[in-house]
Amino acid sequence: MIGAWLEPLPDAAQQQEIDRWAIEDQGLGQQVLMEHAGIGLARVVERCAPSGRVVVVCGKGNNGGDGHVAARALRETGREVRVVRAFEEPFDPAGAEVIVDALLGTGFSGAPRDPLDGVIAAINAAGVPVVAADMPSGVNGSTGEVEGMAVCATATATFHRAKPGLWVHPGKAHAGEVHVVDIGVPPGAPGDPAVGLIAPAVLRGLPGRAAASSKFSSGTVVVVGGSPGLTGAPIMAAHAAMRAGAGYVIIASGRANETTFAFRPVEAMLRPVDTVDEALEVIERADAVVLGPGLGRDGGAQAFARELYARIEAPLVLDADGLNAFALADMPERPAPTVLTPHAGELGRLLGCESAEIGAHRLDCAREAACRSGALVVLKGDDTLIAAPDGRVAVSPGGAPALATAGTGDVLSGVIAALLARGAEPWHAAAAAVWAHVRAGQIAAHPHGPDGVVATDVIGALRPAFGGG
Repeated sequence: MIGAWLEPLPDAAQQQEIDRWAIEDQGLGQQVLMEHAGIGLARVVERCAPSGRVVVVCGKGNNGGDGHVAARALRETGREVRVVRAFEEPFDPAGAEVIVDALLGTGFSGAPRDPLDGVIAAINAAGVPVVAADMPSGVNGSTGEVEGMAVCATATATFHRAKPGLWVHPGKAHAGEVHVVDIGVPPGAPGDPAVGLIAPAVLRGLPGRAAASSKFSSGTVVVVGGSPGLTGAPIMAAHAAMRAGAGYVIIASGRANETTFAFRPVEAMLRPVDTVDEALEVIERADAVVLGPGLGRDGGAQAFARELYARIEAPLVLDADGLNAFALADMPERPAPTVLTPHAGELGRLLGCESAEIGAHRLDCAREAACRSGALVVLKGDDTLIAAPDGRVAVSPGGAPALATAGTGDVLSGVIAALLARGAEPWHAAAAAVWAHVRAGQIAAHPHGPDGVVATDVIGALRPAFGGG
């Protein structure tokens, strides 16, 4: 359902069904799975803390059982291990050089109650590495939501497959380094998770240029945007579209911006437009359109965006000030593919809520926006989420702090539009663009670190990010 280039991320109910299938239908036995899980957990502990006293904090369920197996496996290697049964005795981290969190598992939701909230607080205050069993206690494994106290792990040993809550914020911030432990579940497990982690294979099968290609057959992108003082945004989107393989790129911007563009050389064509009809004339032969970068937020610009949105017949990426022109309830249906690329603040405006609400419920909010708009929603962040109207979600592995700088959102919009213009299926195009954008951010940061990277550095790194040397 989600795509061959996505690593499935089963939610709690799906993982429970996989476990049931392995135990009842395949005859593995619960103890077999627990043994594999606990030994795998012990190996992750050894990797994170090769020596020193281990304190394993166990809850009541299977998660606690995994912790007991890990304790035994560590003792067998000569480690000093203490097991604390959290519901039966007080937890004192004194003397611990590494803590194993085996309190709550993937199926937990809500806020931990007494005494577990106090135990979690003590774990976090201990100041030593923490390895979580399957999921940091207090994190919702299905959504990444955190409603109360939650363990801040150095690493998480997750069993069979990673879960959405390990890769979606705020849970991702609690997971540390994620290690997937094979617990012996045979191939053919039931279920088709709707959430998946984008893998490098996403770049395979994208349309590319051939010997007989022309600039037009390689895809035409039109970037509609720019206003006085905000011409850099459409230029960056246009440059990114070219670096991502579009054969012909046009910037459609107001006549008042012509002088500014003259002093900022760009390979893209510039077409002055002041009315919707003029913009539509430029867009007529476009294979994909980016609407919004630097467009401005005054009433005239927003009215322009709303009317143009409804009349564009090509695949469309709506970004930046284009998004600010709408609430979801006002968005008309479009016959062609549509991709919305909000950050948390912009999605909050679209949904009519605060950005903090988006941050706390990223997965649900992205899905809601996609369902209500009928568009693909690319909710930007370290864990960029690509939500489809049918409920599928692709999750970026992130790990590119260099992208936390102005203009990189415009770059992403240009890349998405280029892949759409080249004929990539929209779900695939959005996911591939997000993955390549992250990789470009990592490449741009490689020489000197992320802090000095600017958006044009990311554009320059797009070709190697796509595997183009």
